[in-house]
Amino acid sequence: MSGIQLTLGVRLRDEARWANFHGARNATAAAMVRNACNDSSHPLVVVCGAADTGKSHLLQAACHEYEQQGRSAVCFSLAELQELGPEALSGVELMDLVALDDVEQVLGNREWEEALFHLYNRARDLGHQVMLALDETPVNQPFVLADLRSRFQEGLLVQLGTYRDDDRITILQSRAEQRGLVLNDEVATFILRRSDRGLGALLSILDRLDENSLQAQRRLTIPFVKSVMGW
Repeated sequence: MSGIQLTLGVRLRDEARWANFHGARNATAAAMVRNACNDSSHPLVVVCGAADTGKSHLLQAACHEYEQQGRSAVCFSLAELQELGPEALSGVELMDLVALDDVEQVLGNREWEEALFHLYNRARDLGHQVMLALDETPVNQPFVLADLRSRFQEGLLVQLGTYRDDDRITILQSRAEQRGLVLNDEVATFILRRSDRGLGALLSILDRLDENSLQAQRRLTIPFVKSVMGW
């Protein structure tokens, strides 16, 4: 695998680890992915779910797991690689774990599907593992190659459910606690009502509040949140 390919890989977020994956709704799914790591009976793991259900987090947590064991891992977003063409995946099967995010972005394109088909076969022959994330299950994807659909359907399917508001509040409060912040139910509910409900947006707000709270030495109260966010 070339240095250029490593550069193209997603930079793993330090917080994207098993311990930081919160929300009871998807706890069982997260455990399935973790248990599948390094399991030779699961050469392919297919993680499915809508946006903001934690697919990227789980792929990166798996990569961290491999690296902690002294094994090699790389994560790619196919949405970012798409304009470079399927050649960008050449040789990545040499990594012990290949994690592919946003795979639905290239399905329906024969060249990309052929590249994915051969990548998986080569990785499996080497005893390596492939994990991929899709917005929907393989049966609902627009495959061109029947063989690729068959391969994806043979993988361990992990389905993530859409978070409810109480799940989002729990996740937000857990992340705040890890930063040494106290985010009570009243303030968390206020944030949820005023912001985009996507987890990415909520965690970005938490980043902003954390930074401003540290600078101003202020607790997270509704008046403080209003002043920081301009609400």
